[in-house]
Amino acid sequence: MTTAYVRRRPVSDSMVMVGRSVRHAWRNGDSLVLGVVLPVMILVLFTVVFGGALDTGGVDYVDYVVPGIILLCSGYGASTTAISVTKDMTEGIVDRFRTMTVTGSAVLFGHVAASLLRNLVSTALVVVTAVVLGFRPAAGPVEWLAVAGVVVLFVLAMSWLAAMVGLLTKTVDAAASMSFFMLFLPYASSAFVPIETMPGWLQPVARHQPVTPVIEAMRGWLSGGDVGGDGWVAVAWCVGILVAAVVGSALLWRRSTRD
Repeated sequence: MTTAYVRRRPVSDSMVMVGRSVRHAWRNGDSLVLGVVLPVMILVLFTVVFGGALDTGGVDYVDYVVPGIILLCSGYGASTTAISVTKDMTEGIVDRFRTMTVTGSAVLFGHVAASLLRNLVSTALVVVTAVVLGFRPAAGPVEWLAVAGVVVLFVLAMSWLAAMVGLLTKTVDAAASMSFFMLFLPYASSAFVPIETMPGWLQPVARHQPVTPVIEAMRGWLSGGDVGGDGWVAVAWCVGILVAAVVGSALLWRRSTRD
């Protein structure tokens, strides 16, 4: 009986922490509204205001830009996990958890799982809004599953990376710097304009950063075209970041228990 309870405890602790993080996100009205409104506003801004002035090689701009908007908003949303983790680490609640029989990894897992749920809702809102604005993807069920899979993988990677940053930083303001980094990183990629239109010195940076292959893979799947090697490169980037971030978070968590 005791053994069975011990075996189940990490799972039950994780579910409790996921529920806690979701409730915190729901009660935080500013973050909730920002997470819902920001993706829609950015999509409308780029398609309605800027779309007519941008050359994407004959492709309707709304079809071109949707993958970039999804990555921009999901990356930004995932990065806010750093703030939540830092608040827990600095406001004393983690010390309280450590006096109880709470599995340590469950705390971080709760933040990451809540981040994934928030960003899936945000992504769905972007797609629905894009369809209203004229987005007409040619993807079939398999392509849609591939898009969903790479988005989930990207959000998990960014959320765990943000959790690691949250364990490193000592103040909420310092943790918030990651959200600004993730908000602007997609601009130096193929998210909004073809890389060939960028200055020569910026093109290698745009080609060889993790966001570009993810966007290109999503764009290829959604358009029903050939993805080429972008799909595997995107998965490699996401898995590499995810593994490094999980290992780093585990090491930092263990170090914090010894401080």
